[in-house]
This record gives sequence, structure tokens and C-alpha cells, in this order.
Amino acid sequence: MAHVLKTLNSWFWWENIWMPINCTWADFVDRDGLVFPKPQQLYATIPYAFVLLIIRFFIERYIAIPLAKALGIKNVRRVKPQPNPVLESYFRECSRHPSQSEIQGLAKKCNCTVHLVEKWFRRRRNLEIPTVLRKFQEAFWRFSFYFASSIVGFIFLYDKPWFYDIWQTWVGYPFQTLLPSQYWYYMAEISFYWSLLFTLGIDTKRKDFKAHVVHHFAAIGLMSGSWCGNYVRVGTLVMFVHDTADFWLEAAKMFNYARWEKTCNILFFLFAVAFFITRIILFPFWILRATLYQPTFYSTTPVIAYFLFNGMLLILQGLHIYWGYLILKILKKFIFSKDLKDDRSDEEEEDSVTDNEEESTKNGSKNGCGSGKHLLNSSHH
Repeated sequence: MAHVLKTLNSWFWWENIWMPINCTWADFVDRDGLVFPKPQQLYATIPYAFVLLIIRFFIERYIAIPLAKALGIKNVRRVKPQPNPVLESYFRECSRHPSQSEIQGLAKKCNCTVHLVEKWFRRRRNLEIPTVLRKFQEAFWRFSFYFASSIVGFIFLYDKPWFYDIWQTWVGYPFQTLLPSQYWYYMAEISFYWSLLFTLGIDTKRKDFKAHVVHHFAAIGLMSGSWCGNYVRVGTLVMFVHDTADFWLEAAKMFNYARWEKTCNILFFLFAVAFFITRIILFPFWILRATLYQPTFYSTTPVIAYFLFNGMLLILQGLHIYWGYLILKILKKFIFSKDLKDDRSDEEEEDSVTDNEEESTKNGSKNGCGSGKHLLNSSHH
């Protein structure tokens, strides 16, 4: 087994995959004031991710919650349905949305009314849906990171020649020294996506949950691979182009949760403009031009990594086009209905069972199911 792992490791780090011909890993030892990215430095992104989780905890608790209250978002405490092993077992093992005939059968089995069984399932489904306050906290954290990353990225890049002349990304490659700003920019970005992976199980679950998992792993793989191949200059430009649009979307979500419709619509429109400028124009005609076309002027024998990274970037551009289509559909919806809704998130169902109904259930049924309290009508995401 050890021999197999050693062989796979040697194949993975074969020089012809990562760097131009006649270059070896020995050439990337720090020397003469030159500092190069090292693959083992990526291990630090795991503890950095936990540091970000600690920062996230304090930001969500001490900044996001007070801000949400100032915007009129209340922390609605949901009432749990009364314990009922029969209904709980059916909910977990069979269906969260039983048919009318199934509800009638469960009502007879539990010795309670059909109406109360329906209410029990509504409450049980609502427990699976995060509150509006919780979704606001998550959006605020992502907004905070993307906004800070955009500002810091601009500070790191504005005085670099390759920020204005994309050809400079390849001048001197692969022996381009690693700057401290590039190191921290990469560490922060990779650590952030690790932290998102670590919290996928407790964050708001959407219908595209699997797509999020794939996206986060792909982002980590793309950034880590560009680090190992010293494509750092292009890599920082890719990260900057993406972050500058994302914080507008998270801001729109926050005001959507607060039901500030006009502000939400304006912010979403600004996001759409930023998205199309950065990902439909700049990314293909600036970034992809630098990764597909320009390397051929600096090397006559493209390495395997050239095809791997450009393949992933082209797939990413395909996703940009798909997301752009969805954004256009939402903008069309804005024009006619003035409503923003994320179809990936479930809505909380209205619960209108009265205290009298619950009391009669407690007194008249051993396995009563239901408790009375009006909940938040609906939560849009």
C-alpha cells in the first residue's frame, strides 16, 4: 500500500504536469531574493478556515443580529409539534408531504383529527427551514467576506503592472517571486471555501446543495492547482473578478429578508450589472485570453496543467453563461412582478392552529399532535 501511495505521489508531482520543459522542483527553492509558492503551504488553509469560523461566529452574533433587528427582522421562535413517534417515523422514513389519504390513515392511527395531523406536518416541516434571521446572518457573513476581499484585492492589485497589462502575468514565468500580499490573498480565499464546506451541514440547505459542494471543491482545487503551478498572478485576477460581483447579491438578499423591496431590487440590478461586466465580458475576453492565448508566446510546449486549468476555466465560463441566463429571467420577473425569490430555498408554511385546538388535543388524545401559535407567514430567499 505504501508503495502504491508513493508511486501515485510521484506521478501527481511529475514536473511535466506542472511546469515548462527543462524545469524541476529543485529550481523553485527560494534564492537570490526570489520566493516561490510551495504546495505544503496549502495545509495552513485548514487551521485558517477554523479561524474564519470563529470570526464568523462573532460577526453573525454581534453585528448581524443587531443589524437585522434594526432592519425590522424579528427572531421568531418556532413552536415544536408535540412528540409523536408514529408521525415522526413517517416523516423521516416515508414522506414529508403525505397525501390526503395517508393523512387520514395517520389520523386514525394517532386518534386525532385530520386537521391536527396536517398541522403537525406543517410544523415539523417548518423546523427543517432556517428562520429569516438565520438566513440574514449567513448572507451578512458572505457579504462581509466578499466585500472585504474585493477591497483588499483591489489594494493588493491596483499598483501591479499585470492588473493593467494582462501580458505581464507571463513575463518571467515560471520564476515569478511570490509577494506577501499574494500569499495572504490566496490563503484567505481557499480558507473561506474550506469554511463553507465545513458548515454545509448546518447552513441553510437549498435544492442545489450538491451543486454547492461541487462548486466549493472545484474552487479549492482550481486555486490550489494554480498555487502549485505558480499561476498566482492570473489566479489573483480570477479571484478579484469573482468577488466584486458576489457581495452585491448577498446585500440584495439581506434587504430581501428585511422586506425592503425597492432597496433589494436596486441592489440586485447592481449585482446583475457587475455580474455581466466581470463574468460575461472581463472573464472570457481578459482572463481566458491570458490563459489560453498568451502562454503560447512564452512556451512552445504547453504542459499538462495548461490544458487542465483552461478546461476548468472554460467549464466555469459555461456556468457563468448559465447563471447569466437565470439572472436575466429574474430581471424579467422584476419588471413584471417586482418580486425577488430564490427558488432554491423552501418557504415556511403558515401555521394557524388555535390555542383551543391544541388544548382539546391535549385533553382528548393521548398522542395529540399540534401546538398553537401563529408563525412567520413566509420567508423569501
